[in-house]
Amino acid sequence: MNDYAGQHEVISENMTSHITVELARYVQELKQERKSYFHDGRKAQQHIEICWKQLESSKRRFERDCKEADRAQQYFEKMDADINVTKADVEKARQQAQVRHQMAEDSRADYSSILQKFNHEQHEYYHTHIPNIFQKIQEMEERRIVRIGESMKTYAEVDRQVIPIIGKCLDEIVKAAESIDQKNDSQLVIEAYKSGFEPPGDIEFEDYTQPMKRTVSDNSLSNSREGKAELKFGGKSKGKLWPFIKKNKGATPEDFSNLPPEQRRKKLQQKVDELNKEIQKEMDQRDAITKMKDVYLKNPQMGDPASLDHKLTEVSQNIEKLRLEAQKFEAWLAEVEGRLPARSDQARRQSGMYDAQNPATVNNCAQDRESPDGSYTEEQSQESEVKVLATDFDDEFDDEEPLPAIGTCKALYTFEGQNEGTISVVEGETLYVIEEDKGDGWTRIRRNEEEEGYVPTSYVEVYLDKNAKGAKTYI
Repeated sequence: MNDYAGQHEVISENMTSHITVELARYVQELKQERKSYFHDGRKAQQHIEICWKQLESSKRRFERDCKEADRAQQYFEKMDADINVTKADVEKARQQAQVRHQMAEDSRADYSSILQKFNHEQHEYYHTHIPNIFQKIQEMEERRIVRIGESMKTYAEVDRQVIPIIGKCLDEIVKAAESIDQKNDSQLVIEAYKSGFEPPGDIEFEDYTQPMKRTVSDNSLSNSREGKAELKFGGKSKGKLWPFIKKNKGATPEDFSNLPPEQRRKKLQQKVDELNKEIQKEMDQRDAITKMKDVYLKNPQMGDPASLDHKLTEVSQNIEKLRLEAQKFEAWLAEVEGRLPARSDQARRQSGMYDAQNPATVNNCAQDRESPDGSYTEEQSQESEVKVLATDFDDEFDDEEPLPAIGTCKALYTFEGQNEGTISVVEGETLYVIEEDKGDGWTRIRRNEEEEGYVPTSYVEVYLDKNAKGAKTYI
């Protein structure tokens, strides 16, 4: 299924590189080309408008000159008919009329020339320039349509290339589904979650004709070590004999005494591990506060060392409480591990069969065989062989994954991390941030999988990455 999903990623990547990027570039080219065509159209329109204005201006000037010439002619005729006017005035009026007639002829010739020019420009505008611009825009759009078709063909080829691989992936998915062995899977679950109880032995016949002798066999469900002989259907053994009877729901005991031995041991081990992690976390915080206090002592301008005393006392008290709690659960765990019954030879043979199938898993379970006092026992080793298989089914016992990086930081100054929980950095070094400053003046950083610790926040410049959720890349 991962390969199947990977082929779709290949399709996406090829579409991005061969289609999306190319089309984005092509669209920009079309925008520039279209912009140039519109610019040419506006330019041609502005030119024809200027020609029209020139035509209108020459026309009005020709009309005005004609009217002026007509008035000058009428004035000359009036002066020529008046006997009281001198000959000089008549001659002056005649010359004025001739000038006006000449101006009218010049305006007429100019108007005629501009009119011919405008008619030519108008013909070119409507029959040549504008049709050419529209033709170029049409050709551009046709090229765009062709390019869309080519992109669709490219997508089809990209998809066609991975179809055989997708077919193989689907065949493998079907093959994997058909190879499921439900019996083997059920047996693995049984081995991982079996209770650890031994079946009860036969109940002896109690002869009441003889003196009262009520004893219970050593193999019964009653605890022979405590000398109790309780085998009543209304007692605690009822739940053991009849596991499918619904039990009354109540508060879970702190020591998980309501669970079968093997499951109880697992829960107690998980609780001890959680408490140890909490203790380590508090110790790291105490070391960080102590380091900060040393910094304040050396550099009083950075803060008051006495302000950290209350926090340091509170953290120390928390550590002591957690240690007492851990000792309590470790005592219960040691008690449970001492009471777990040894497995029969048949169970050992069954575990050996599964061990042969999972050699790598069993080889990694050394930490599960270690008893609270640090010693190793063969009986616990046998139990751990089955317990390791539970890791495939019980997420509660998975190893804790390292904290994800939430950003990066650059060291502004060199810092010598000499106290426990701190880490040394060199000026200019870049590292990953895994925990922000929580107000105590320290930032938790990582150099690689094995090297991480706290540095003063004032010594680094932090760049948080809000999108880096669950990132697990290291320098």
